Amino acid sequence: MKILIIEDEKELLSTIKNYLESENYICETADSFFAAEDSLSSFNYDIVLLDLTLPGGDGLDLIKLVRDMNKQAGLLILSARDSLDDKITGLDMGADDYITKPFHLAELNSRIRSLLRRRHFDLSNELMFNDIKINTDSGDVYIEGQKTELTRKEYDILVYMIVNHNRVITRDALAEHVWGDSISYADNFDFIYSHIKNLRKKIEHVNGKNYIHNIYGLGYKLTDE
Repeated sequence: MKILIIEDEKELLSTIKNYLESENYICETADSFFAAEDSLSSFNYDIVLLDLTLPGGDGLDLIKLVRDMNKQAGLLILSARDSLDDKITGLDMGADDYITKPFHLAELNSRIRSLLRRRHFDLSNELMFNDIKINTDSGDVYIEGQKTELTRKEYDILVYMIVNHNRVITRDALAEHVWGDSISYADNFDFIYSHIKNLRKKIEHVNGKNYIHNIYGLGYKLTDE
């Protein structure tokens, strides 16, 4: 899952990024209004962590951009502002949750997991597609009832595909989601083919059905059609 952290306090930004990456999230950062605006206009995210006080502009003005460009993103406001008016304004504009600085990183992680369940997993910690079941808390994957060991990248690819099942997923979108925005500058995406190939082998090894279809010239589609 990919997170954009918008925060101008460099030390806090680094602390949040390092912690969330240790929890296996893909993290991108922006330390100003304009950097955040550029990232939100160019890439999609599962979660946006938004500081309200930013150099170059008011964080509240980014909420509309998040909702216009990243409709599926969970939006969590991080701010030293603790007035009721700011909270109500942010939530009314489209934010999902609000946490006031200072906060514990474990609480932040809990809020993020809650937003992911609400946005992508129908409030459940289980993600299912036919004979594939994933516990998004433990990271356990079951195919045809058998626990299947996946690498971190294989797991991320499978989760992303299930969340977006029956949709064509371009190689660019898959690469950005699983490896981060900087991967968009890669010369080619042959590494994605290798991960998909290994994932298919592991599914077939436990007699699971191959739901991952190549869409010529575009990318992939997870479907039982």
